[in-house]
Amino acid sequence: MSYLHINNKQYKFTQGKSLLSIIQENNLGMESPCGGKGTCGKCKIKIIDGNINDLTQEELRFLNEEEIRNNIRLGCLVYPKEDLKVEFISNEVQKHKILTEGYMPDFKKSPVLTKKVYKLNKPTLENNLSLEDILNSEGIKINNNYQALIALPSIFENDECSVVYLDDKLIGIECRDTSEHLYSIALDIGTTTVVASLIDLNRQCEIDCESDINPQKEYGLDVLSRINFCKINKNGLDILNKVLIDCINDLINKLCKKNNINKENIYELAVAANTTMMHTLIKINPESIGRAPYSPVFLSGKSINANDLGINISSFGKVYLLPGVSSYIGADIVAGVCVCDLQKTDKNILFIDIGTNGEIVLSKKSNLTSCSCAAGPALEGMNISCGMRAGDGAIENIKIGELIEKKVIGNKQPKGICGSGIIDAISEMARLKIIGKTGRIQKRESIESDDTLKHLSENIVDENKKRKFILDINNPILAITQEDIRQVQLAKGAILSGFYALLKTMDIDIKSLDEVIIAGQFGKHLSVDSLVGVGIIPKELKDKIKYIGNSSKTGAIMTLLSKDIRYEMEKIARDISYCELSTEEGYERLFTDCLKF
Repeated sequence: MSYLHINNKQYKFTQGKSLLSIIQENNLGMESPCGGKGTCGKCKIKIIDGNINDLTQEELRFLNEEEIRNNIRLGCLVYPKEDLKVEFISNEVQKHKILTEGYMPDFKKSPVLTKKVYKLNKPTLENNLSLEDILNSEGIKINNNYQALIALPSIFENDECSVVYLDDKLIGIECRDTSEHLYSIALDIGTTTVVASLIDLNRQCEIDCESDINPQKEYGLDVLSRINFCKINKNGLDILNKVLIDCINDLINKLCKKNNINKENIYELAVAANTTMMHTLIKINPESIGRAPYSPVFLSGKSINANDLGINISSFGKVYLLPGVSSYIGADIVAGVCVCDLQKTDKNILFIDIGTNGEIVLSKKSNLTSCSCAAGPALEGMNISCGMRAGDGAIENIKIGELIEKKVIGNKQPKGICGSGIIDAISEMARLKIIGKTGRIQKRESIESDDTLKHLSENIVDENKKRKFILDINNPILAITQEDIRQVQLAKGAILSGFYALLKTMDIDIKSLDEVIIAGQFGKHLSVDSLVGVGIIPKELKDKIKYIGNSSKTGAIMTLLSKDIRYEMEKIARDISYCELSTEEGYERLFTDCLKF
């Protein structure tokens, strides 16, 4: 048995595992967007002392000479041979921009959860019925609710009680009149972020919101990486489940503390999430989602005891999982469709959630079909040479003119570039023809011979036979490389080809589209000019684009505030058909065509 020494602590490990695996198994917090495959270069760590394998060719792609001199390695490609002492490169806690707001439509409110107060008739010598029978005579049916049954002795020490109903079914009973305390939480679990909204069911409104980065990101940025983590690690599912539940409980605690609310008065969580997140939330193995024929374990809506999941709300609280459509069209998308009323429209509307997964729904006069395209993590700043998430120090907006203007989150010194900044930069490079239709960066000589571009010639650099466009001459690390452009091309090609494939499937001409709705955390931060400029959305639709923000969270809120909406979402999930792009005739050619700028 060997020991890993880190953060002034030591952890046992068995030789043969990668350093990244050892760190992750001990929940020490190390990001690995690619899931430990050695393709992202984000798991850099400093080796202080110990015997490890030699530097690999894969690592040379991501480490510069200075990093190599300073014993920086990639955790996923380091295999300790004995006790090892390491040091994280940065312990800085980042503040991330997380989208919590979204468009809220008008709808009839009729909360699923209700609470009713009853006066209690105490048993007497003349009428010594059981406590349960006394309640039955008042119309309070305990039935087989064991938790309510064991609460009855304390309930009858008072003159009145409060009964909590979920869809008119008793789920719990409380001492005294607690009717003024009736809360629930809407939860949007994204691949990247988790957002929790506190709902006052008496006032029928959202009263507060908290958010955080999804802690599962340390085990893979996209769902396939996390599925693979479950597959190759015996306790992988347990780890993903625990960190997510801990995150949810932390958000609940923050909401309760800020609003002086007892968590025992929160009776339900409504969860909108993609299918993989749903599986890991309730600790169901998601491996079948990641292999043909890509069948999930479940898709229908579920109501589960919060206690069984380890979620800290009322002891008889429930967790409602919104329904999904397929392995890659989840409940978050069903929520968005409902928020936009796509199931009732008489128009042709395209709904796109732009992000790592890239889900698209097309409504042809309320006839719904969908597809999912593996856009990959590049659009969120990962798999990019100087990429980072949207947090302090990230370049989020770029304009190229006489100067290269950069907007940095938090007004800090730029440390990297997030997804919206990458899209801006490549859109600008395409507009100015710094890159051609194939995405290839022009040679410096070509830029120098162009009067409109020659002032940017010094920004074109060839290094180790690799070309890049430097965004800041004084900080050459901030650059868009040829490989970065290829990553964005793959993402935009995936989304655009999915877009065109659905139009073909539904026999709709692009000119017949009435609206393009952009939803989600990432899409909200993309400008129309950049979406069109980089080619994610065709230029013919520039004036038809509408942003709705976090429709996943909005949909979860609506299911808490309306019985009808909850039933409607179940129907929507059944009515959305799914198009598997890989089986569509001519799709590979379409995808290739969509790579061009």
